[in-house]
Amino acid sequence: MSSRIALVLGSTGGIGSALMRSLNCSEQYDEVIGFSRSTVPGLDLLDEASVEACANRARSISGSVGLVFDATGALTPEGVRPEKSMREIDPVNFARSFAINAIGPALLMKHFLPILPREERSVFVTLSARVGSITDNRAGGWYAYRAAKAALNQIVRTAAVELARKKPNAICVALHPGTVRTSLTDGFSKTGLEVQEPEAASQSLLSVIDGLSPEQSGQFFDHRGAVIPW
Repeated sequence: MSSRIALVLGSTGGIGSALMRSLNCSEQYDEVIGFSRSTVPGLDLLDEASVEACANRARSISGSVGLVFDATGALTPEGVRPEKSMREIDPVNFARSFAINAIGPALLMKHFLPILPREERSVFVTLSARVGSITDNRAGGWYAYRAAKAALNQIVRTAAVELARKKPNAICVALHPGTVRTSLTDGFSKTGLEVQEPEAASQSLLSVIDGLSPEQSGQFFDHRGAVIPW
């Protein structure tokens, strides 16, 4: 039986590093490999060649890839805070949010979904956000981030349809991790809001992943396993 491999993309971030620790402790996978800007090869969502190089590195490892977890994303690219009003919309900042939060993950799917096994169960996960839900949007604001995550959700759905044609046991989903205490959420946690530590969040996310079936591919779940409306 071939060894089982888990890949964490964005492995040095708050959630990514916690996932690395949790996966290594779980003994569910024989090898856990992380990719980030500081690894060799390095992963840069704004450079497709680097994404392809990381996927080729993963492809060269002996074993079967059972999990690819995309833990990338940025709420405040270049330190620009989310818009409170449409008056604050800036095309440069909008484009950068899309590049990191939608186009980057799309490139990860382009290069990493093909390395999932053809017959075995496997899972590709990308971190989305509840604010990307159009149905759930009651507060407004955060135009660029909301729109980019909504775009990501559509990309996940579309990729899952294509993936199912060739790999019926593969699963491609978006997960909302909840509010996790990381640099991404620093300064944005509201009073009374449940804030998880990265280790607890990683355990919750992995528990949701373990319970997924191929019939649930292409859906959007929160960290408790509940479906989030598009």
